[in-house]
Amino acid sequence: MNTAGESLFESVPNFSEGRDRSAIDSIVDAARAAHLLDVDADIDHNRTVVSIAGFGPQLVEALMASVRAAVELIDVRSHRGVHPRVGAADVVPIVPLDSTPLSRCQELAVALGERIWSELKVPVYFYGRGQSLADIRGGRGRFDLGGPDLHPTAGAVCLGARPKLVAFNVILHGIDVTAARALARSIRESGGGMRGVHALVFELSGGRVQLSMNLFRLGETTPAMVIAELEHRGVSIASQHVVGLCPAVVANGAAGGRLLEARLAAAAARAGAARCFERGDNEHVALARRLRREAEGLAALGTDQVALLAGAERAAALIPVLKVAGVLDGELEAMLGVAASGLREAVSSETRSTYAARAAALDRRLGLPTG
Repeated sequence: MNTAGESLFESVPNFSEGRDRSAIDSIVDAARAAHLLDVDADIDHNRTVVSIAGFGPQLVEALMASVRAAVELIDVRSHRGVHPRVGAADVVPIVPLDSTPLSRCQELAVALGERIWSELKVPVYFYGRGQSLADIRGGRGRFDLGGPDLHPTAGAVCLGARPKLVAFNVILHGIDVTAARALARSIRESGGGMRGVHALVFELSGGRVQLSMNLFRLGETTPAMVIAELEHRGVSIASQHVVGLCPAVVANGAAGGRLLEARLAAAAARAGAARCFERGDNEHVALARRLRREAEGLAALGTDQVALLAGAERAAALIPVLKVAGVLDGELEAMLGVAASGLREAVSSETRSTYAARAAALDRRLGLPTG
């Protein structure tokens, strides 16, 4: 079943519904052509962020089906929520999970956009190609496909290609909205603040003030660095929340149980379990049950160093297990390879030195030099 030359992608579509569980479940279920990694629904924002992964063709099919479901189920005319939006399937980014260039993600976005307009008659913006999401939401955007009018109930879809980022929200304590907005302006990259930070402020139910950020230069600014900067400024933090998933290499404690690579490995284990159950014999059914337990453990993986090393080992070990069981294909192998490599990257040199034998064995399994 392996497809030579295929690349692995993630997509994190944002849907303008975070309260109606039935609608959310229907939209998520429609994306079954890809592997589900996470569903993060927010009542205040009235928005759901879904994380899925797969090879390009499967990903496009899953996204098309979920967008179709959102168009059928969500009416933006009656939508109420603190987050800005232009459509039912509001923002759909495509992200490379391996060494695939962004240009390939852009090709997938264009292919998906053409189908959305031709089949659903929902106009499409391509953001990041001469127009930003801020431009589009501010009424300064232009349709790349369709129009000139919005779809009467589904609005428009914003499609784009981007590297990995972290959506990171902080509830502030002892600060009003006016002061919080001034803080957001001062830490944005566009305001001369921290590199790779977009920031907005929302007033949530119960008088809570939320600093909502996208960290899009992860090599320069991580969640831990943002927290350190806020604490340096004397800002009191009530809580932290990663929206969607976080690459392990930049994860802080708030990302516990929300690691991208761990969820990739968990999704591969779940898929392997389903295929084993389909085989039906006692040996495969017993393995399926073990794989389900392993998927649950990987999905909840923590961020401490020992957990990250063990997670990398567990992801790598699943490849030969699924292969011997006869249920491994190219997509699952790619997911487990990305998972193991990403978790390994998050293991510090000090931890690798402490657990030298384990680290060397992991590197051999991943085909990395061990000297």
